[in-house]
Amino acid sequence: MNIHKNTRLLPRQREEIWLAYTQNKQNVTSLAKEYKVSRPTIYKILKLARGRLLKPQTSINNRFRQAKFGIKRLAKVEKSIQERLKKQAKRYNKSYPGEMVHVDTKRLPLLKGQHTQSQREYLFVAIDDYSRELYAAIMPDKTAFSAATFLTQHLIDPCPYTIEVIYSDNGTEYKGTKDHEFGKACYQHHINQKFTKVANPKTNGKAERVIRTLMQMWHDKHEFTDSQHRKQELTRFINFYNTVKPHSALVYQDQLGHKRTLTPYEYLEIYFANSVNNA
Repeated sequence: MNIHKNTRLLPRQREEIWLAYTQNKQNVTSLAKEYKVSRPTIYKILKLARGRLLKPQTSINNRFRQAKFGIKRLAKVEKSIQERLKKQAKRYNKSYPGEMVHVDTKRLPLLKGQHTQSQREYLFVAIDDYSRELYAAIMPDKTAFSAATFLTQHLIDPCPYTIEVIYSDNGTEYKGTKDHEFGKACYQHHINQKFTKVANPKTNGKAERVIRTLMQMWHDKHEFTDSQHRKQELTRFINFYNTVKPHSALVYQDQLGHKRTLTPYEYLEIYFANSVNNA
């Protein structure tokens, strides 16, 4: 006997099966043979019958059809969107230079003529959340000492504004014990540290994005003769990025309502000019 696993029974047949089982004392095996279904199907029908569910049930939840529920649902979605936007605004839209600076590290590819056992160099970057001003340097390794050297010599010394917060991933060059070199350097310069969620470095997106830009527009565009040549070209690119290349996130609107995108240096000039005028 061929029994299809998805054989459907009419409500009338379901009632007959229930009556035959309860009143005529017919067993499950004989009912399965009579109605040409499987024994699990008979058991399912009996289970439904005990709950007075002999008619086929649908999975449609009628509350979704009610206007009242729909309005509540829309209100809940709108509230969640507003909360998410508030969090994004709090995190991404800093209101002055140095309020938060994002830092990250990238292992650089081998130079032409180097072999796999050659010592790899590392790119350290820092980008100001407000102005998108870029700082970068090539260090000999990825240690906490190199991170601290980058912070003090290549970021704090040339930076024209006070840095309040450094935001980084949880890499060992940025995070460690109380004797950690980078942590001590931050403490000595009154800089707070904030970190991305563990195993979620994507939340440091600004630093990751600028590294991608650097690799595409600086490293991939040149064939470096040696390490010194690579460092020289990096210095040239940083100057180009900060003073020549307009940043899409830096939009300025003048008194006539005209909008234009600015470079990081232009954006900083306007900020400091307004600060002097408002003082």
